[in-house]
Amino acid sequence: MFRIVFVLDLYNMHVVHAQGGNRKKYRPVHLTSRICSTSEPLRLLEETKPKEVYIADLNILQGEGCHNTNFATIEQISSRVDTMLDPGISSLEEAMEATLLADTVIIGTETASLKTIKEIAAALPGKVNVSIDKKHGKVLTSDPLMPQEPADVVQALNGLNIRNIIILDMDRVGTSRGVDSQFLSNIVSISHHHVLLGGGVKDIHDVEVLESIGIKGALVATALHNGSIPLHMAQQ
Repeated sequence: MFRIVFVLDLYNMHVVHAQGGNRKKYRPVHLTSRICSTSEPLRLLEETKPKEVYIADLNILQGEGCHNTNFATIEQISSRVDTMLDPGISSLEEAMEATLLADTVIIGTETASLKTIKEIAAALPGKVNVSIDKKHGKVLTSDPLMPQEPADVVQALNGLNIRNIIILDMDRVGTSRGVDSQFLSNIVSISHHHVLLGGGVKDIHDVEVLESIGIKGALVATALHNGSIPLHMAQQ
């Protein structure tokens, strides 16, 4: 079954609306949502009842505030629903800490080197999803040894014991621009792991396209909040 994973972007212990990767302009999600009346995470979960969630800890990803600002909130969310967590991991120690908070952890190219990703995958087999963060068509990374082309990173990950690969298109996050089916079809043909997509999924038609080319799931926020994808698809 195709997975619709409900995205919760946490900033200062509240859920915000991620749009276009410009994190400084994110606003409380309930201000524009059709499916919730609150941006307080636990109350939002009570109203929406998703099967699984993806949490991005924006305080850490932006380098703002205390490192563990959202950790208590994340732990409470994880106790209620299947949770994958991206807390901006850049070391094995941070990854091990994150496994205490969530069911699986996200290791993103934005914050972790290729060497670190391989080290974490070996130390935490089956507990890791790797996010290939993409911006302006290239891999978002500060690692000089990380390939610039997403397909090359996929090939580098093929031998690792990880659960899923996530293609996170930062240019399309929150924009409802649709999906690049040709690019994603190529990624699926290369990858030895299941592939999930984050960014740009706008409606049920996009979901059908993704499923037809072999993508196993989508990380979705905007299309759920505006009703373009029915909430029940994230509750199944």
